[in-house]
Amino acid sequence: MNRTPTPLPVIFTDLDGTLLDLHTYDPGPAREAVARLQERGIPIVFCSSKTRAEQIAYRRQLGIRDPFIVENGAAIFIPRDYFTVPHEARPTSHGLEVIELGRPAAEIRRALREIRKETGLSFRGYHEMTVEEVAELTGLPPEAARRAMTREYSETIIVDFGPSDWQRFNAALVAHGLVCFAGGRFHTVVGLGTDKGQAVHRLAELYRQQHGAILTVGLGDSPNDVPMLRAVDRPFLVQRPDGTWESVDVPGLVPIPAPGPEGWCMAVEQLMTQLAL
Repeated sequence: MNRTPTPLPVIFTDLDGTLLDLHTYDPGPAREAVARLQERGIPIVFCSSKTRAEQIAYRRQLGIRDPFIVENGAAIFIPRDYFTVPHEARPTSHGLEVIELGRPAAEIRRALREIRKETGLSFRGYHEMTVEEVAELTGLPPEAARRAMTREYSETIIVDFGPSDWQRFNAALVAHGLVCFAGGRFHTVVGLGTDKGQAVHRLAELYRQQHGAILTVGLGDSPNDVPMLRAVDRPFLVQRPDGTWESVDVPGLVPIPAPGPEGWCMAVEQLMTQLAL
């Protein structure tokens, strides 16, 4: 009797407020859960608004060598020779290949400057701030703040908008082919049509071609994670630090009663129990 192959779980995870504490940016108790998954050969794919430079630093810290999705789905970085199946990716630095799905940051910044003139709205982008300002704003050390500023396919903006301002801003973004995602604490502007879900689908297909049956898992905490959570087979939502959950519409969503890395560990434990891993 032929047995159905056991699907390979592939975990797609947000970082800030999910795998990492929202304020300290530390994985804390999630380190042990990451190690357990790696022992079992389960890929852990970062899927975050963070930059390539930021994610490389966390991958090194946690010993993760799987592909990763940067800047809200704008690009997928894949370690060279990770997939043996044919795929469209160009070589880049750090022994990585890239599949680019979004617009270059320079184009986005030009459009934002035009939008500011057209609307009169007041906002600032990371590229207009000093390393010291970003460090103070984020609570990051200067070197980590510098990595956060090296955006290749998006721009992080700081705003103080009321509801009507947001309506005008979003309408202007669409007119320029852009969209804004609200993350845990900051707002990221990317090319229209770029989101985490699109990148998850693209990368999941590569895993499927390489391994056959897979089970996609998503872990997030905020509205910009919704496209990722809708794109996976098993979506999990960890709590916010105040003990509430974001109100999001995702079929089959499993709320986890703990925030950040603690919630991440609970979700992984629940998954491994269900899969008898």
